[in-house]
Amino acid sequence: MGSSVRRSPVQQRSVERVNQMLDAAAALLDEGGYDALSTRAVAVRAGVPIGSIYHFFRDKRGLADALAQRNLERFLAGVERRLDGVTHWPVMVDLVVDEYVEMKRTVPGFAVLDFGENRVVAESLAAYLAQRIAPVDAAGLTRPMLVAVEAADALLKLAFRESPAGDPFYIDQTKELLRAYLERALPH
Repeated sequence: MGSSVRRSPVQQRSVERVNQMLDAAAALLDEGGYDALSTRAVAVRAGVPIGSIYHFFRDKRGLADALAQRNLERFLAGVERRLDGVTHWPVMVDLVVDEYVEMKRTVPGFAVLDFGENRVVAESLAAYLAQRIAPVDAAGLTRPMLVAVEAADALLKLAFRESPAGDPFYIDQTKELLRAYLERALPH
């Protein structure tokens, strides 16, 4: 967790309490956007004393950072499930976009706050894909992957501005653009 997080939970009970607080934060984001998120509102929604919030998080930003980290972990786990046994990278691109779109539609708070920093997403995907696409150094994939993530982020934001479920045209165009770009950018 980021620097705005005081400490990571160790005991199972603490992990459950932190998840309860993050679930409350996600619900508040869905209801009123980032402005609705406050440590006090999260404490009330989660049914925990305000001190519990400050035990794990420095402030509202700490809650948001932890939620973004949890979203990234869920995304990468979903990508891993979807890509199990898949070795053809254009199919990988489609499945990665599908995972993001599914999370945007179903994961509380994700529509308002996905991962935070696109660079972290790009580095995580580069490391993961480097293991799956011929022997390639993840460092060599990071910059092209950052271009792909930034482009996908912009187009998918457009898709979800146009339609709450994500406009299928823009989702398909995102996949097409990524496949064409990565065809040139990835090592063969």
